Amino acid sequence: MKHTLSVPGIAYGGDYNPEQWPEEVWAEDMRLMREAGVNLVSVGIFSWALLEPSEGRFDFSRMDRILDLLHENGIAADLATPTAAPPAWFFRAHPEALPVDESGRTLSYGSRQTFCPSSPAYRTAALRITRALAERYAGHPALAMWHVHNEYGCHNAACHCDTSALAFRRWLRTRYADDLDTLNDAWGTTFWSQWYYDWDEILPPRATGADPNPAHRLDWRRFCSDELLSLFTAERDVLRRAAPDVPATTNFMVNFSVDALDYWRWAPELDIVSNDHYLRSTDPESEIDVALCGDLVRSLAGGPWLLMEHSTGAVNWQPVNRAKGPGEMRRNALAHVAHGADGIAFFQWRAAKAGAEQWHSAMLPHAGTDSRTWRDVVRLGADLRALAEVRGSTSPARVAVVWDWNARWALELPCQPSRELRFADLVRRWYEPLWRAGVAVDFIRPDTPDLDRYRLVLAPSLYLVDDTAAAGLAEFVERGGTLAVGFHSGAVDENCHVRLGGYPGAFREVLGVHGDEPFPLLPGDSVGLAGQVPPDATAGLWTEHIRLTGAEPVARYADGVLAGVPAITRHSYGSGTAWYLATQPDPATLAAVLERMRQDAGVRPEREVPPGIEVVRRCGTDADYLFLIDHAGQGAEIPADGVELLTGKPVTGSVSVPEGGVAVVREPVTGFRIKK
Repeated sequence: MKHTLSVPGIAYGGDYNPEQWPEEVWAEDMRLMREAGVNLVSVGIFSWALLEPSEGRFDFSRMDRILDLLHENGIAADLATPTAAPPAWFFRAHPEALPVDESGRTLSYGSRQTFCPSSPAYRTAALRITRALAERYAGHPALAMWHVHNEYGCHNAACHCDTSALAFRRWLRTRYADDLDTLNDAWGTTFWSQWYYDWDEILPPRATGADPNPAHRLDWRRFCSDELLSLFTAERDVLRRAAPDVPATTNFMVNFSVDALDYWRWAPELDIVSNDHYLRSTDPESEIDVALCGDLVRSLAGGPWLLMEHSTGAVNWQPVNRAKGPGEMRRNALAHVAHGADGIAFFQWRAAKAGAEQWHSAMLPHAGTDSRTWRDVVRLGADLRALAEVRGSTSPARVAVVWDWNARWALELPCQPSRELRFADLVRRWYEPLWRAGVAVDFIRPDTPDLDRYRLVLAPSLYLVDDTAAAGLAEFVERGGTLAVGFHSGAVDENCHVRLGGYPGAFREVLGVHGDEPFPLLPGDSVGLAGQVPPDATAGLWTEHIRLTGAEPVARYADGVLAGVPAITRHSYGSGTAWYLATQPDPATLAAVLERMRQDAGVRPEREVPPGIEVVRRCGTDADYLFLIDHAGQGAEIPADGVELLTGKPVTGSVSVPEGGVAVVREPVTGFRIKK
């Protein structure tokens, strides 16, 4: 975190919406929050209609009482700007601020985030309510943090109206130095007679009769992310002027389904990085997604971060909303702490009885305190108090995984050799064996400059890469590092132009291979693999025809049209080694290949543990903290020495991890540290 949150220990709480309840309920909320150990709540997130009943007329009487009550009870406030849900009166006055979808349909108000991000009227109104809040509450003793907006881009990542078109053109003129010829070249507009002679001819990528221009679409994704970022920084700057010592955050959505924003560009603008994470009901091992997303947010933050929202049980917005099983909520929360969270919060404190989220779980459920959920909430509060000393500790890693939103957007544009390629799925397949082995992982930008802290860098899916990033990865290998690259990587430059001369484009030299044709497989099809792989190895999704130009074959296709062609290669380059996976091996084979890479690179697991036990280490100044989480429900004895923090008991030789439970051991400083 760039700023220190004034709340001591591990922050604990959730979204608090007292305006949804009679005021006599508030006293009970305070009593129960104290019982649960809550020390931080987010307030005012969707209160715009109550705070500003009509344009320029404010009513802060209710918020005054709420903040005073929180302070009296020792609970800090994460005070939100309510700009994610403009009131009805705003849209009656400014119907032009409503968003327009790709087909030209204007969406109505009556929900949340139904505004055009480029609307001048919306920006004016949002900054007006933000300024009024800042001036009134900058010095309030309950205020610990500003919560700007809520989940930017969740529902209105893009608006295709004429106002957005104007903003898009302004953004393009800046990006291309006001040179239309440069844009035409970058977009390849000689194709299909798309050449532009005037900036006013350029539109957002609206619905058309045939496939769109990929470079146009890619720049549109970049613009939409930047346009929302400009709204965040505008509100943040108003808050900073009023209260320069109060940190400001907004809740990212690093999880399985959201890809609207380039969070590498966003993260430096936040004083404290926060994230919302929800499980996918159809994911049988959602604990892997918890870990992956936690590591990604920690990497964005450059250290500890805050979990701003997750759920005690079911959500309300999936086709089937699975409730969490016994102990699952506790494991989820403590896994987030293991992966860098210094605060744990839920949506929301009290389950709503009305509205679109009335069936979303909460800390205080509809059933009240006589419920498993409430007992789990109270227990978790005690756990987090026991882990207070973990706050501020870090998680250095020797392995890095390249993650890039531009590459993700470009890979998933139409007209690829296969529409079965999904960036997040490809990355997770490589992350999963490392997680199972207990290997610490950072996520990095493609152009990260200080790669020498890592021994192994993985690029599972880097379809788009610019020359600078590609050169940096090659230089890492040349200096002695180990790099592994997944299929269809390096194929296009930053403008989505195919790199001519053969595949894998930007990485041909460092990988020592040359490809001339991709052979994607149909869904369900597979081919055998033979060589230095398990005897029953197979691969699916993708194959390529490549030849060796310096690399050695690790595995070849055993059958199919490419029988005998190299499928996995290893290349000595400079002082290091570069691997290429020209296909998607089955999970066991991929795990075996990654284990060989890891061992060759000298990367060891945090601790040898049985299957089903997640192991993570956080490193503090004076101690290390070993997190052991049993997802298999079998329990285990794990070698350790120190103090188990959740029970306070000394540990000599080994620690018992309860069935379906968690152990956190304070150990002497032994873990790898990053040299400053």
